[in-house]
Amino acid sequence: MPTQPITELTTRAREIFRLVVEGYLATGTPVGSKALAGPGGVNLSSASIRSVLADLEVLGLLAAPHTSAGRLPTDAGLRLFVDGIMQVAEPTQEERMAIESRLSAPGPIEAALEATSLLLSSLTASAGVVMVPKREPRLRQLQLVPLSPGRALAVLVGEDGVVENRVLELPPSLPPGALEEASNYISARLAGRTLAEAARAMRADIASGQSALDAASRDLVERGLAVWSADSLQRRVLIVRGQANLLDEAALSDLERVRSLLDDL
Repeated sequence: MPTQPITELTTRAREIFRLVVEGYLATGTPVGSKALAGPGGVNLSSASIRSVLADLEVLGLLAAPHTSAGRLPTDAGLRLFVDGIMQVAEPTQEERMAIESRLSAPGPIEAALEATSLLLSSLTASAGVVMVPKREPRLRQLQLVPLSPGRALAVLVGEDGVVENRVLELPPSLPPGALEEASNYISARLAGRTLAEAARAMRADIASGQSALDAASRDLVERGLAVWSADSLQRRVLIVRGQANLLDEAALSDLERVRSLLDDL
């Protein structure tokens, strides 16, 4: 069921919804009408509060684990609560400019997200967690550098500035110039493609007889292209910043929960 914007709820419903969400986030347990009518709650009878809670449940914002329990927010309710907070606390023009300047700096997306999450954490006094989406970088250049007999370093540079270094085992009796030939072939013919696309293009060239690479250089090209694409679909980059913001004065009353949260982070 699609949820309505939080601004479309009545003032009474918004206040009770806020108290339920904040109470649940603070205790991890359902919030009942008696707690909402107590000190710091709303100035309504328990019957009136139960009526509003029932309306919020019909809207899909709250749920009851069982009949006699209080209410807790649904996933949709938590999403609406967060969206409402974001609407109320929009960044100032100066804050927007600071965020945009961080994002406009050149470099890998991980660096931009790390800088931005750190800035947002400082602005909100909260911890920030960002999951970088899986993606297949596009190749700008590849260089194969000899390290020792039987070993070479593959240096791959992506269009987004990402640099990957991997050590390759070289085939025996490698002809002189094979490393340079393989590097030049990849950089000239395969730049702008993902490594999976580059590998397919290279195999098509070889199958059609258009590739002038000798057997040793073809082997090096295949090894170099496999270096990046082998782990690109498995990479998980998680950025966590602002953990210290969790340790305010209120945290001293429940150190065990704070310790558990920091363990999770």
